[in-house]
Amino acid sequence: MDMNKIKVGEMFAGVGGFHLALLRASPQFEVVWADQWEPERKAQYAYDVYIKHFGHNDNYSPEDVSTIDTADIPQLDMIVGGFPCQDYSVAHSGAKGIEGKKGVLWWDIHRIVLDKKPKYLLLENVDRLLTSPGVRSDNTGRDFAMILRTLNDAGYAVQWRMINAAEYGFPQRRRRTFIFAVRKGTKHFQKLDKLNDKFESLKTLNPFSVKLPVDTVIEEKVKPFSILMPDLVSFSDTFNLKNGFRNTGTMINGEVYTGKTLSVYDGRRDVLGDMLEKNVEKDLFLNKDQIEKMQYLKGAKDLIKTRKRPPFVEYRYAEGAIAFPDDLNKPSRTMVTSEHSMSRMSHVVTDKSTGQLRLLSPEETEKLNTFPEGWTEGIPRSSRYFTMGNALVVNLVRDIAKGIISIH
Repeated sequence: MDMNKIKVGEMFAGVGGFHLALLRASPQFEVVWADQWEPERKAQYAYDVYIKHFGHNDNYSPEDVSTIDTADIPQLDMIVGGFPCQDYSVAHSGAKGIEGKKGVLWWDIHRIVLDKKPKYLLLENVDRLLTSPGVRSDNTGRDFAMILRTLNDAGYAVQWRMINAAEYGFPQRRRRTFIFAVRKGTKHFQKLDKLNDKFESLKTLNPFSVKLPVDTVIEEKVKPFSILMPDLVSFSDTFNLKNGFRNTGTMINGEVYTGKTLSVYDGRRDVLGDMLEKNVEKDLFLNKDQIEKMQYLKGAKDLIKTRKRPPFVEYRYAEGAIAFPDDLNKPSRTMVTSEHSMSRMSHVVTDKSTGQLRLLSPEETEKLNTFPEGWTEGIPRSSRYFTMGNALVVNLVRDIAKGIISIH
C-alpha cells in the first residue's frame, strides 16, 4: 500500500467533477469509492458517464446512498461531494424526525463520517446555504449551523468559503459554498488550534487561500460565538444568526469565527465568448417566434396576477431584466439544468459564425465548467445539459485540492 496516497470517497458523484479535479491536482489522490444515484430516474446517465471515464470498479455504485451499509465502504482518508441544500433540522425521534423530503442526505454524509472517520471532508453546496433556511426571520443560518455543530460533535474543525468562480478567472459566474473539515489530531487541526488570532485563518492557514487568495474586510468580522449549547434539538429549533454566516469562516472546538473576504486575482480571465464553438447544431438557433418569446421571458415585469387556486386573490409579480443576448465579453451566468429549453434562465448567445441568436451547445456547457469538451457524449442531449447544470467548475476544485495537498 502506498502510504502517501490520500484514499478518497466521492458521494453524489455526478459525472465525476470532483474525481477529475483531484486527478488534475495531484497523483496523491486516489478515488477508492464512489456513489452516484439520481432519484426517480430509471436511466442513470450521470453514472454511465462516470464509468465511461473512470472505469468499472466494484466500489463504484449507482445506488441510493441511504441504502448502503458503511461496512461495505473501504477505509477513507477523505470524503468529497456536492450535496443538495435541504432542511437539516432534527426532532426528538432522531433521524426519522428529520424534516424535508431529501434532508436525510446530510445525515448520510454524517453517518459515513462517524463510521469511517476520514481525516478530511471537502463538500460543495449552493451559496445560500450560509443563510438558509431564511424562511423565518428567527432561524437564519440554521442549516449551516447544524452542519458545523454535528461536525464539531464528531471531532472536526471546519473552514468554509463561498467562492464565485469568475472572480478567479474562470468563465462562469458560479457561486458555491465549499466546506473543508479536518479531523482532530491531524497536523492542520493542531495548527488551527494553536493559532492565537483565529480570524487570521480566514485569510491564511486554509486550503482555499493557497491558490485562491483573499483579503479580509476587517469591519465585517463577526464576534466569535459558540455553537455548543443547547442540546442538538433545541439548537435546531432556536438557532438564529442575523444576516447569516459571512462568506468565509472557521469553526474549531465549537467556536465560530466568520467574516467577509474579497478575492485577490490578477491573472487571465476567460469569458463566455472564449467558450463558443463554430458549426454547432442547426436546431440550437432561434427562429423569430422563439426570439420574441425569449425577449419577453428575459424582460423586466411588474404584473398583477390572480392565484389559480382558491383563494383567487390578486398579487403583484415583479422580476428584473436579464441581459439579452448574453454578453460574450463577460463570464457566463450560472448555468442551469434546463439550458436546452426556452426558459428565462437559459443562455442566448450571438453565434460567432453567423451572427444569429442561439442556445448553448452541450460542448460549450462542458467548457464553461472546465470539463474536457465531449465529456458527456453518449447520453441524451437533454441529459448532457442536466448534468452540466448540476456540475461544478472543475479547475476551481482542482485549486482547492492543491491547497489540501499543501496542508496534508
